[in-house]
Amino acid sequence: MTKAPISVQDLRRRIYIKAKAEPAWRFWGLYVHICKLETLRVAYKLAKENDGAPGIDGVSFEAIEESGVEEFLAQIKDELVTGAYRPLRNRKQEIPKGGGKVRIISIPAIRDRVVQGALKLILEPIFEADFQDGSFGYRPKRTAHQAVLRVAQAIAEKKTRVIDIDLRAYFDTVSHNVLLGKVAERINDRDVMRLLAMILKASGKRGVPQGGLITPLTQRKLLIQGQNMAHGNFLCLGVHGHFLHQQADDSSSFFKIQIGQIRFHPLREIGELLDQL
Repeated sequence: MTKAPISVQDLRRRIYIKAKAEPAWRFWGLYVHICKLETLRVAYKLAKENDGAPGIDGVSFEAIEESGVEEFLAQIKDELVTGAYRPLRNRKQEIPKGGGKVRIISIPAIRDRVVQGALKLILEPIFEADFQDGSFGYRPKRTAHQAVLRVAQAIAEKKTRVIDIDLRAYFDTVSHNVLLGKVAERINDRDVMRLLAMILKASGKRGVPQGGLITPLTQRKLLIQGQNMAHGNFLCLGVHGHFLHQQADDSSSFFKIQIGQIRFHPLREIGELLDQL
């Protein structure tokens, strides 16, 4: 009997269930799913829905539609399967910020957005399973409004002692070696790690590109590490019932302490945790 092909949605669900059930499991055999036309089609559809300007090659969605989407995706698949795929350099674009400052975002070529999207589709369920409940940034079906409600709940529970952390220049300073090492704790697939390393290298020697599809995924892995360390550290220090709220690279810990219960230096402790990243 011929088995029906597994849809991308079903595959993601199976990966999530496995990751949730076995937190120490290192996944292998994932690259073949990234290369499948079914995955690349979903990735292209998501990239087109987000629209966006062309990358450094100047190729637009309109041009791809004119020449044929299936041919475009078939070429990407062939390059991935044969190992010939190489991401292009990201196009840099300055976006004004407050105070006269600018934020530099990186715009990948559409072909690279599709590959990043395919990689994200397969790896996302693994990292999503590893998150603690207090994290809201870059997560499916999570919103900023839900985060605000969670904070209000913590305050109502008299968790009014707050440590607020904002990681300065987070996107620009992430070490690729550290990031790849953290990803490898869950991924035992040489081809996947090679592909991720190439995508990171296309953005420079350090940091992750603001604007690329791979950025939220890579951020998640480091944020998971920091969140888990902070959670464990609070428990070791005797702070039970605390609530760690995380929105992208901004984190806040809400807790309550009875006088004389514990003595510790929270900013020093958190600083030591962040140094490990």
